[in-house]
Amino acid sequence: MPLVTYTVLRLLLFAAALGVGYVAGLRSWLLLLVAIVVAFAVSYVLLAKQKDAAASWIAERAERRRSGDEGLAKVIGEDAAAEDSAFDAGEPAGTEHPDGGRPTAER
Repeated sequence: MPLVTYTVLRLLLFAAALGVGYVAGLRSWLLLLVAIVVAFAVSYVLLAKQKDAAASWIAERAERRRSGDEGLAKVIGEDAAAEDSAFDAGEPAGTEHPDGGRPTAER
């Protein structure tokens, strides 16, 4: 999974930037701010290939989900058509409700 690889590499860069900043004498919120900016800049330059692989993996998954939803809509449509044709042909005996077609209240 390229997304996991990319995320782990970015976290490692952030941890390395934190370590270097701490050794350099940065403390408190300034250490976090500098580490975030440095890790972002370095990952933008060094991890371009991994970023592209993760983005294409996400796009492929989204496309598969969309096509799966269309397949589900087709199955639902076919089921509804079969149900409509069965209803138009007439229901089997014994399927009517005792009070003239209205469902009875639960007791």
